[in-house]
Amino acid sequence: MPERRPNRFLGGVHDEFWQFCNRGELRLQRCTGCSSFAWPPVTRCAHCGGDELDWRRVAGTGELVSWATFEHRYHWEIPLPWDTILVELDEGPLFVSNPVGFTRDEMTPAMPVEVEFIECEDDAGAFRLPVFRKHAR
Repeated sequence: MPERRPNRFLGGVHDEFWQFCNRGELRLQRCTGCSSFAWPPVTRCAHCGGDELDWRRVAGTGELVSWATFEHRYHWEIPLPWDTILVELDEGPLFVSNPVGFTRDEMTPAMPVEVEFIECEDDAGAFRLPVFRKHAR
């Protein structure tokens, strides 16, 4: 059964991101002018202002940078306490997500992680959400 999540941000370039996730691919935009990655999805590069961005598949591996546990309910769909993590992808961008298969008691700085996609649903329907699990390097 899919996990219920708060509504995603949809429309424009965001829809493309979710289409890739639904295929089990973590793709981020990359500027064709300066080669910088853009996250979250944008229509113009924040580094050079270029508007030519394509979607590049990234490895989905990285390191844990930081984490937080929410103990106040912000979304009715999410049971408390709720762990979030900040991952620095090997390609450089920072990605906020959730841990899967490990808890805050096991988190350490620079812990290697890898993406996994879980089945979820929101008011717009079913989707696959990128989350991160421990990765042995």
